[in-house]
Amino acid sequence: MLFFRKWMLPAALAVLTLLSACGNSAGAGKTTEETKTEGTSAVAGEAATEKEGAKAENTANDSQFAVSDDSLTFTAKNLDKEDIDSSIFADKDLTVLNVWGTFCGPCINEMPELAAWAKEMPENVQIVGLVADISGESDDEHIALAKKIMEQSSGEFTNIIPSVDFVPLLSNVVGVPTTYFINKDGKIVGKPIVGAQVPKYKTFVEEYLKTLE
Repeated sequence: MLFFRKWMLPAALAVLTLLSACGNSAGAGKTTEETKTEGTSAVAGEAATEKEGAKAENTANDSQFAVSDDSLTFTAKNLDKEDIDSSIFADKDLTVLNVWGTFCGPCINEMPELAAWAKEMPENVQIVGLVADISGESDDEHIALAKKIMEQSSGEFTNIIPSVDFVPLLSNVVGVPTTYFINKDGKIVGKPIVGAQVPKYKTFVEEYLKTLE
């Protein structure tokens, strides 16, 4: 792909040069009035193009932050086997829900970065983990492993033991980590990000918060 782009760049520049030359030749011999009229039309055309561009950008933003029809509702336990439910979403404007597994290298590798990010997030944003490979609150082995990973990563944010309420969500997860963004109504915002891509998580959050201003 990189080779293709290097080949395309000079070709594209050559085409632009030819088009520019053609435009200059076409203008030769025209009257001042004709040139003025064309200039006015060009300005109007540029304004229309800018308007369409802004409209397209707004449409793209709307699509990027599209909200799901259904809310994610659940009751479950955290790693300390304390009750937790979907009311946690109402506490913040946006919740970053990181679905991860104790067997997953990339998940574990990004955990220190997530832990640091959680401590410097804006007041209206929070991160919550969902440990996909814990098989209920009686799965002490994986609960202990998840706790150890969090401790080694200096992670202090809440992690959830999946209950049956998470089956619809987890059935759509093709791999971990997968990160969802949930608004205060418990609805999924935009598309999940698959893979350990913390910079992308941060960009999504920053751009979403701008829409709330």
